[in-house]
Amino acid sequence: MASKDQYQIHSVLPATGIDRAYSYKAETALPLGTYVKISFGRQDVVGVVWHGEVDSSLPLTKIKKISEIYDAPPLSADMIAYIEKVAQWTMTPIGSVLKMVIPSYKLLEPPKKPLQYVCTSVKGGGTVVLSEEQGKGAHLLRAKIGQGYSCTLLDGVTGAGKTEVFFEAVAEALRSDRQILIMMPEIGLTSGFVDRFEKRFGTRAAMWHSHMTPKQRQTVWHGIANGQTQAVIGARSSLFLPYQNLGLIVVDEEHDPSYKQEDNVIYHARDMAVMRGAMFNHPVILASATPSLETLHNVQIGRYEEVKLPDRYGGALLPDMHLIDMREDKPEKGEFISPTLHNAILETLERGEQSLLFLNRRGYAPLTLCRSCGARLECPQCTSWLVEHKASGRTFCHHCDYGGRSPDRCPTCDAEDSLVPIGPGVERIAEEIAQHYPQANIMLLSSDTTEEGGNLLEKLDKIQSGKIDIIIGTQMTAKGHHFPKLTCVGIVDADLGMKGGDLRAGERTWQLLHQVAGRAGREVLSEGRKGQVYLQTYMPENSVMESLIDHDREAFAREDLEARCFAEMPPFTRLAAIILSGKNEKAVEAVGRNLAKTAPRADDFVVMGPAIPPFAMLRGKHRRRMLIQSSRKINLQKTLADWVEKVDVPSSIRLTIDIDPQSFL
Repeated sequence: MASKDQYQIHSVLPATGIDRAYSYKAETALPLGTYVKISFGRQDVVGVVWHGEVDSSLPLTKIKKISEIYDAPPLSADMIAYIEKVAQWTMTPIGSVLKMVIPSYKLLEPPKKPLQYVCTSVKGGGTVVLSEEQGKGAHLLRAKIGQGYSCTLLDGVTGAGKTEVFFEAVAEALRSDRQILIMMPEIGLTSGFVDRFEKRFGTRAAMWHSHMTPKQRQTVWHGIANGQTQAVIGARSSLFLPYQNLGLIVVDEEHDPSYKQEDNVIYHARDMAVMRGAMFNHPVILASATPSLETLHNVQIGRYEEVKLPDRYGGALLPDMHLIDMREDKPEKGEFISPTLHNAILETLERGEQSLLFLNRRGYAPLTLCRSCGARLECPQCTSWLVEHKASGRTFCHHCDYGGRSPDRCPTCDAEDSLVPIGPGVERIAEEIAQHYPQANIMLLSSDTTEEGGNLLEKLDKIQSGKIDIIIGTQMTAKGHHFPKLTCVGIVDADLGMKGGDLRAGERTWQLLHQVAGRAGREVLSEGRKGQVYLQTYMPENSVMESLIDHDREAFAREDLEARCFAEMPPFTRLAAIILSGKNEKAVEAVGRNLAKTAPRADDFVVMGPAIPPFAMLRGKHRRRMLIQSSRKINLQKTLADWVEKVDVPSSIRLTIDIDPQSFL
């Protein structure tokens, strides 16, 4: 018979594939959600007291004792239900989701000194002057606070002042003594946004991201778990912190691909935020100048509400857009900037204003080729080229971080001085610009040239204060920044994101280029001038380019959604991916064939593959992918689970399921 002091304990990643709770006993009564230390196999791990019946068939003498009870606020029943829902949706073990809630057991250890919690007293901050449109939107969002679950798209053009509008909802939640979370897609945006929050509310919000020190994480985690930290600004992982009284989630730049986590627990933070709002009965705000088509579709069918800000704040005008046909307006030999764009940069310099050149490609050149034997520098662990980084004298794989010093000779034929860089990266563009404008102050912004935190903030401050004339950057320059003197934007390769067969290639290209273009002319210019944006393209007739030139998002969205409806693709159907990987290619292929043979057969459940993906090898492992297309009526997770359970998958092969995949590599 089970003891009254026996408990079901879910452990944090005790072993791969474990997805059940185990019985342990304690000397004292323990509430649901209590954090404990338990012995699992030969190691001590963190566990959480879970609901459910204990195993009464086990003799009490064989049931292990709980080693330690942590002095931390227990997980709430609502949070436990949320963890179970996320695990079910993503088809991952509960312990893996728990690992995101408790990323380190050291978080649970009592601090040696009393913690000074961050953002413990915020009552709504001061007031700001809003435009009429902003005021209407703020009123609607404020009214959502305390009224249960709702999901609202805050849809405003770049420079419309969306942040100040959702800050009004944040203020209302804080006045109601509720915790709030503002999610950001990238760590690089978090620090600057915290400064903006402090200016508005008079105190710094807590930050949460992967670059924090253990001490910082301990302070923030305990402050949230105790309910004493009111405001959090964080990356996607901040969604899984143990909030005690969460009253609002804002997902800023909701369209951003960075919200999709592609390893361990594979989830989309935007969708899990909406799920959390629905389960915890509080509002969610999705903010973007370029909403995802899934979100726009949810607005169209009435699942989400919408607040629109169609104009820029303060009378600033949207920039003029210009297409540069690179087939006609050709750069000089060995260069990548067209004469038209060079003229625009020169005119901008003469006016004492700033230019931004955007290329979403790190390093100096994406490919290095031997002109003697034709060999390419390739990663030995991935189906990928090595990227030259001239500034550091090294080559890197951007997928597994393999790298080394740039070779002087061809590794294949040993020819000397035969290696030639092919194509441009941002370093090569910076080199070209420096040759043309030697007197200009030029800054390169990419993840390779900035450290997270202070170094990045210093560079952004230089740009904002007008000390930089020309900025050359990757996608980290595309969003969240307000540079008052920036009036000219040049897109070096507007076609880059259109290559490949990705379902969302057109959408993502449109979003990224629109966001970059939105950096231009955000301040009111004299004489009614507008910012100027130049898109270098070899496909000027493409619908993406045409809609960008016309500032016609509705036409683009309508056309893309119609194409997806015709092709029976999301958001009208559902997709899932099965990814197989292992060191033995034949074994990977064999599992793929067995899956294909046992796949369910139905008109509204289509299995494609297994196929060799673009990255046939990644981090030293061979890969195969299967894509599943189903109607929205099917319980996709249950169907997949029943199917996969029938197939024997060796321990040497990793099978990963990606629900609603965003990448097809």
